[in-house]
Amino acid sequence: MLFSDILGQDHIKNHLTQSADNGRIPHAQLFVGPEGSGTLPMAIAYARYILCNNTAGENTGPNTACNLKFKNFSHPDLHFSYPVAAVGKIRSHAVSSQFLEAWRDLLNQQPYGNLFDWYKKIGIEKKQGLISVHEAKDILKNISLKSYEGGYKITIIWMAEKMNADAANKLLKLIEEPPAKTMFILITENEEQLISTIRSRCQVIHFPPLTETVIANALVKAYQIEASVAAKIAHQANGNYNKACDLVYHDSEDIQFETWFIFWIRSAFKAKGNKAAIHDLITWSEDIAKTGRETQKQFLQFCLNFFRQALMLNYGATDLVYFEPKTEGFKLEKFAPFIHGNNITDISNEIQEAIYHIERNGNAKIILTDLSIKLTRLMHKKAS
Repeated sequence: MLFSDILGQDHIKNHLTQSADNGRIPHAQLFVGPEGSGTLPMAIAYARYILCNNTAGENTGPNTACNLKFKNFSHPDLHFSYPVAAVGKIRSHAVSSQFLEAWRDLLNQQPYGNLFDWYKKIGIEKKQGLISVHEAKDILKNISLKSYEGGYKITIIWMAEKMNADAANKLLKLIEEPPAKTMFILITENEEQLISTIRSRCQVIHFPPLTETVIANALVKAYQIEASVAAKIAHQANGNYNKACDLVYHDSEDIQFETWFIFWIRSAFKAKGNKAAIHDLITWSEDIAKTGRETQKQFLQFCLNFFRQALMLNYGATDLVYFEPKTEGFKLEKFAPFIHGNNITDISNEIQEAIYHIERNGNAKIILTDLSIKLTRLMHKKAS
């Protein structure tokens, strides 16, 4: 992974390479950024810069053998940890090393991929992956080994917020006082979900979303599409390069989510005094409940964003509106007036509460039916 391959984030690239050149390498860093902002590619490029003793701000130094090992993400002093779950022949105690081939494949195909892409890759999209205490034991074991090339040993923990309490507590002391020339790079999309004692022991770097210009130029280069098409996709992507790539191929899960969402709100509108519409909401809840919990959480997050976009359009903040619904007969402009200051807080709270209960293995059918009934009342609430 070359720094020149990473989209945007030039100020972060310069900070990391200059710090390494000056010998100021923190033992624990936390990269915080939204999906598709490049936190993982940056972590890999930074690890390569350190392990291969590259200089001048790029990964093209004289240590050819070391740099070649990074082409397949197979450097022996670089270790990855990421959320996994038991699947297939792996019946219990799943750890990252058992999925290494699939992980390298994902990095080669789309290093900007999200957690749901990863779960689909290893066939656990109907489960909730985590970084368990068994993974923490593996990390401790790797750290105890001697460095293969006599330099640093680096562990990248992707989606560190998925560490359970046992794993976090087991790694806490190690992250605070690691052995000499041992480095951790933790990556998260939501630092608030990471326990505060780990956050306080890391140097935190925040990644902003990518600009529309950066994404558009990358799409033109990668997919040879027209600049006008790339600009439109970049606007819809809202700083997320992974989503932009999905939109090029019309492969985004948002397309399915939009269909579910629009059927849901239309049924909720009609449900007041309409028994047939109530039946539609119950059937809808049953259908969504049949999907995996990760899909349900992703969908509810999509719903939350959709409502926020409608609110911003209703209050005239058109520059912040990037949703462009593709469903025939549905116009965001007509929906927006129903989302206002008198109901958006309650709608948001109810959706977030549903996500919370689904994460904790609540009965999805009951949770979604309850949410649907509450939405029916909230959608008919008048603006004050």
